[in-house]
Amino acid sequence: MELENKDLQNPVETNTGLKELVVDYIGNCLQAEDETVTVDMAVQVFAAEFPEFLMAIAEENFLRGYEQALTDVENSPQRSE
Repeated sequence: MELENKDLQNPVETNTGLKELVVDYIGNCLQAEDETVTVDMAVQVFAAEFPEFLMAIAEENFLRGYEQALTDVENSPQRSE
């Protein structure tokens, strides 16, 4: 199982106003050399400056995953035997 998410290295496209603001801010904070801001860079800045936002997303993701796992166990063929 691969533990590294390759999507973190993808550059963020500034195709909305919010993304443009965020990318500019992150680029300035991290002094991006080639003006490319990656998803990983965005996560780093959000974790440092807006951890409540990332925690809310992480908690929701965890709960949905847990709920899906329970559903999968309940509906597994071994359970219905």
